[in-house]
Amino acid sequence: MKKQNVINLIKYHVERNENSFRNEAIEIARSFDSIGDYQLAEYIMGLITESNLYSPQASDFESEFLKSLDVKNVAPLNLPFEITDDIKGIINAVNHNIGINKFLFEGLPGSGKTEAAKHVARLLNRSLYYIDFDNLIDSKLGQTNKNIASVFSEINKIPYPEKAVILFDEIDVIALDRVNSNDVREMGRVTSSILRELDRLTDLNKEIVLIATTNLYKNFDKALSRRFDAVINFNRYDKEDLIEVAEFYFSAFVKNFKGISKDVRLFKKILRISDELPYPGELKNVIKTSLAFSDVNDSYDYLKRLYNNLIGNLEQKSIKELYAQGITIREIEKLTGESKSTVSRKLNEGDN
Repeated sequence: MKKQNVINLIKYHVERNENSFRNEAIEIARSFDSIGDYQLAEYIMGLITESNLYSPQASDFESEFLKSLDVKNVAPLNLPFEITDDIKGIINAVNHNIGINKFLFEGLPGSGKTEAAKHVARLLNRSLYYIDFDNLIDSKLGQTNKNIASVFSEINKIPYPEKAVILFDEIDVIALDRVNSNDVREMGRVTSSILRELDRLTDLNKEIVLIATTNLYKNFDKALSRRFDAVINFNRYDKEDLIEVAEFYFSAFVKNFKGISKDVRLFKKILRISDELPYPGELKNVIKTSLAFSDVNDSYDYLKRLYNNLIGNLEQKSIKELYAQGITIREIEKLTGESKSTVSRKLNEGDN
């Protein structure tokens, strides 16, 4: 134990910063344990436990680079069966407790990678911590290397590692291909630091689960990708998967809007007419804004906005074109505001 530890304890006590006080006390206990004073180390840990400053979940542990994420109230996942099956496989692999504990989630933005990591932690009944890249990345890459070493040191100090999941969300910022980086030498050093620390983590700590996510897997450093036990591809949504996700979001959002006429059939028809649907993250925003920006005096205005967001140029479509897309006369009424008799007449006359 150093003088600084005592100063820190007093400082945190005065500030009533129980989280930092607890972490400092744990560090002191570890220090005594490392020099063979096991009895004193156990006594300190006992005091922490008895005072409710230390829990088996270690869910309140935070540091400069590690921040906790709530996984108790996460939204339901709407993933394709193949990805869901891979998530179940991760749970099984961790529960086998044979050191398979590092996973890379790759896929387009909004494909559900981060939310899936939250569910992995929840299903494993573990606390989830994410790496705070705002603190980790420094304008001086030499300092970034030191920070990487520090963050892995903190990971290895987490109490009850068997109760923790570490998330490197969008690890691209420090792990792009060394060959294609603008500054090959410096970025190479950063990536090499990560490689070295991941290897040490494998040797020193087989209980912590580590998940990294990337939107740029094609540019990902290949040596680094080999450090992960499994790479899960989140780019496996077909159109029906996305329609199912969209219907889930629509049902969740629409109940909060008064005066909206819920028309799931036309909602899904617009989705099917669309040439290409965005991935869940963007799709969620499209649905939310279509509802939120809709005219309060027009109960079907959200459908017009949805059509324009996903297909475009509704106002320039003729009645005949809309009908050819499989939209019924009643549905054309809702989208155009035209009366049934007017829509029927224009169709019969071949009029626009």
